[in-house]
Amino acid sequence: MIKKQNLRINVLAAAVLSMTAGMGMAQAADFKVSAPQKSTTAQQQGVDRIIVKYHAGTAAARDSSAKLSVVNSAFARASLSGVTANANARVAAFSPQVVRRLGVGADLVHLKSRLGAADLAKVLAELKADPSVQYAEADVKLQRVDLRPREVSPQLVPDDPYYAQYQWHLSSATGGINAPAAWDVAQGEGVVVAVLDTGILPEHPDFSGNLLEGYDFISDAETSRRATDDRVPGALDQGDWVENDNECYAGSLAEDSSWHGTHVAGTIAESTNNGVGMAGVAYKARVLPVRVLGKCGGYLSDIADAITWASGGTVTGIPANANPAEVINMSLGGGSACDALYQDAIDGAVSRGTTVVVAAGNSAANAANFRPASCNNVVAVGAARITGGIASYSNFGAVVDLAGPGGGGGVDGNPGGYVWQAGYDGATTPTSGAYTYMGMAGTSMASPHVAAVAALVQGAVADAGRDPLTPAQLETLLKQTARNFPVTIPAGTPIGTGIVDAKAALDEALKEPCTEDCGPTAIPLTNKVAVAGITGAAGSEALYSFEASAGKVVSFVTYGGTGNVSIYVGEGSEPTTTAFKAKSSRAGNAETVRITAPVAGTYYIKVVGEAAFTGVSLLATQ
Repeated sequence: MIKKQNLRINVLAAAVLSMTAGMGMAQAADFKVSAPQKSTTAQQQGVDRIIVKYHAGTAAARDSSAKLSVVNSAFARASLSGVTANANARVAAFSPQVVRRLGVGADLVHLKSRLGAADLAKVLAELKADPSVQYAEADVKLQRVDLRPREVSPQLVPDDPYYAQYQWHLSSATGGINAPAAWDVAQGEGVVVAVLDTGILPEHPDFSGNLLEGYDFISDAETSRRATDDRVPGALDQGDWVENDNECYAGSLAEDSSWHGTHVAGTIAESTNNGVGMAGVAYKARVLPVRVLGKCGGYLSDIADAITWASGGTVTGIPANANPAEVINMSLGGGSACDALYQDAIDGAVSRGTTVVVAAGNSAANAANFRPASCNNVVAVGAARITGGIASYSNFGAVVDLAGPGGGGGVDGNPGGYVWQAGYDGATTPTSGAYTYMGMAGTSMASPHVAAVAALVQGAVADAGRDPLTPAQLETLLKQTARNFPVTIPAGTPIGTGIVDAKAALDEALKEPCTEDCGPTAIPLTNKVAVAGITGAAGSEALYSFEASAGKVVSFVTYGGTGNVSIYVGEGSEPTTTAFKAKSSRAGNAETVRITAPVAGTYYIKVVGEAAFTGVSLLATQ
């Protein structure tokens, strides 16, 4: 049964706030969000698992004894601290064993003893120097990305009893995603969204018929809290509580179970307009829960296999996925730039037509130094507050594509500081409490809003009888239709083109295709009349057009304002940053392109934000 009178604010499974029938939510005493959570590193964890992929056509790529020979040779060559100088003894000390083959074709190798950071670097360097090796990586654990508490027109208006009071992130004109207007158009029906997370509590009463069985990919019993290392059908969240401080890595804290995956899945497809609890964004989509995070996080090798399987790829020993996901959400991450294994798995998913949406991370740092946000072919999502401004913890930078509601934590109060969805109040196991609703904050919460809007779009275009958008097309659509931030985002901490807008994304996706005299949608320029006040985020693009006559020099100039822009010019077609007739890309906003011998026709001018910019003017002269 659901415990409706006990809603919980949970920022990484945190303090409980009670609400009695007929009364408002009580404020927790001195509830504050701590400094951003740091990602664990190989040095903190120690490593007893490494991943090696061999070049196709080499003996090691096909022969198990050759694989082990390559790894043993790397250990024999490496000069490891505190280990005998005898090469054979070094190999015996770590006794590498090939455990299994991953879905991307790499091999997981288990070591008898852990390698510290310095020795790990030496072993990986020796492996990478072997001509048969394509890449070698540490199989480190990654964590969910939410925050830790220091202390304890016609629109569908859902009848879910807590929707109006708590779920600002769906309807607020400043910080929300414009979901009510979108629900009149699409609800995500027929679309599968995989949630790679801590698993799911399938008996929560606000998931009604929209959960697929899923799979538990955790291959380590201590992490999964199952009896064996075997991967198993279903994705029941067994709890990710940690009993003791310093148990996961130096400086880690004991904590209760987070029920993170259930909350994330709720944002995507919690049952809506059913008279129960709260609402989800794409509430007729089906969630494919894939468990990859447990106690102390989850291994990179398991996450990579889960990406492959969820998108319809083959993973040895696991039954084929009967419901490949059109969209994958990963509200998880860790320190370091994107590694080859992650990129391999993501590229495979994208090649199968799956859009991969990821959280940017919560370290208030450049997302280029975090994975998977820094990987290519992902939609990386930063976090915005109820005000529409950047959340203090959100990672930022050029790799962040757009923002979603993540909540500002205590700075915006309750409920406005948190994203509210389905949850559980048990401290440990899934039998230790009652179903409830939780308020959480983080880029973990922002990412599923974007994934759910992607599901709305794919469902709508299918209903219209059109082919689904490719991952690249869908990413472009989401970025271009994002709503401008209602407050200024500091130029040094950009979080993409704007806040995801569900209705705008649907409107653009469902535009009738042009059949004659077609050209890109652009803002027309008038000769010698400047367009002023152009503003955008890092990575944003704005397209203008100019009708030129033949023979007379035409110039396109930007000037004024702050920030940094480039301009790209196309003759008769829209330019890109890699295909153009001419460009100007200097530091700042003073850009000039001169076409000395123009042809008669349309020139397209694209203004691109190299960094966030504001107050720029564009002038065409002929």
